[in-house]
Amino acid sequence: MAEEKQEQGTNPSQEQPNVPLPRNYKQALETNNPTKTSWPELVGVTAEEAETKIKEEMTDVQIQVVPHDSFVTADYNPKRVRLYVDESNKVTRTPTIG
Repeated sequence: MAEEKQEQGTNPSQEQPNVPLPRNYKQALETNNPTKTSWPELVGVTAEEAETKIKEEMTDVQIQVVPHDSFVTADYNPKRVRLYVDESNKVTRTPTIG
């Protein structure tokens, strides 16, 4: 009887998905956009090979090749991937979106 009174006084529960809210901007992007955001497997390959592989997966992305010890802006661009390369034009850091 007490359970019936409690149920009458409350709104019926609505089913909510058991998905936690994103904790930061990167997580929010990943939940809305299931595409890949980094390519660790491309470290050590040439910039041309890395660019070809990334363009296969994301056709509308802009690739920037950044030579060793160059300065770059700190802004975030979801349509940009930077390829940090050494003197022999090999990728030295994991390419990521941004």
